[in-house]
Amino acid sequence: MTTATLKGNERPTIGEFFLRAPAVGPALALLVAIVVFSFSTDTFLDLDNLSLVVQQSLVVGTLALGQTLIILTAGIDLANAAAMVLATLIMAKLVVGGVSGIWALLLGILATVVIGMVTGSLVTRIKLPPFIVTLGLLTVLTAAAKLFAGGQAVPVADSLLKWLGTRRYLFGGIPITYGMTLALLMYLALWYALTRTPWGKHVYAVGNAPESARLSGIKVNRTILSVYIVAGVIVGIAAWQALGRVPNADPNAFQLGNLDSITAVVLGGASLFGGRGSVLGTMMGALVVAVLRSGLTQLGVDALYQDVATGALLIGAVCVDRFARRQQS
Repeated sequence: MTTATLKGNERPTIGEFFLRAPAVGPALALLVAIVVFSFSTDTFLDLDNLSLVVQQSLVVGTLALGQTLIILTAGIDLANAAAMVLATLIMAKLVVGGVSGIWALLLGILATVVIGMVTGSLVTRIKLPPFIVTLGLLTVLTAAAKLFAGGQAVPVADSLLKWLGTRRYLFGGIPITYGMTLALLMYLALWYALTRTPWGKHVYAVGNAPESARLSGIKVNRTILSVYIVAGVIVGIAAWQALGRVPNADPNAFQLGNLDSITAVVLGGASLFGGRGSVLGTMMGALVVAVLRSGLTQLGVDALYQDVATGALLIGAVCVDRFARRQQS
């Protein structure tokens, strides 16, 4: 969403252009990354490798969907990956204890929904800053996951919990997984909710100007709380995606998942000040992060330097957002 307007036949400035089409930037970045790694490696464009890149983006891409909703309301979630890891452990431990896979899955998702409700209530009722709330929850949930697991990873043998990692071949040669299909359906569903429903318009309105939204009759607190609850559902599904990728619930996994999800959203053209962003942009941003890590891995770049590159991308994306807003004003 954007408030930029053009007078007469004026050409848009660079800032106005990126505000009106925020997904263009990440799409160009994705194209450039693919071209660079295609020429610098011999295997990047192999179908198996491209499929692997998409699979590697699924967990972060799913987390980024929930992060998109929260950032649209000018919030931020630093605890989403920690909540997801705790959910994977809950699912795995329940199955080990004899609970059926479907109940373990539902209870794991319920746990992330409760976490979302608690976060949203603290933000809306007590008016605590989302940054402080989720920073505190990050510490609490990380410690809780390690205590709950006893510091040990829990293997997952249940077929339902591993189901999203099942591989099939499209048109006889393109490898895909059920997790890819589910992620695509989730992106389509959230795109529809944000662009075709009153709830989506309310989310954008609250992010743009909460006081104006309140004066226009929008229930701001209820909208924000609903965003955190929906994000909680998405985090629970991300836990299912994670077990499909690696059937092993590890309390030390995805330590940078929260930052990767923020990077994907901001790279996708969303503004940390709220009110601007898109599902398509988030998808592009998640793919940019996955392509960057895959390409650098194939080039033999150390994982620590990959983290440096990802962090630099995040800072660059925020700088572009600031520049675009200054151009607009």
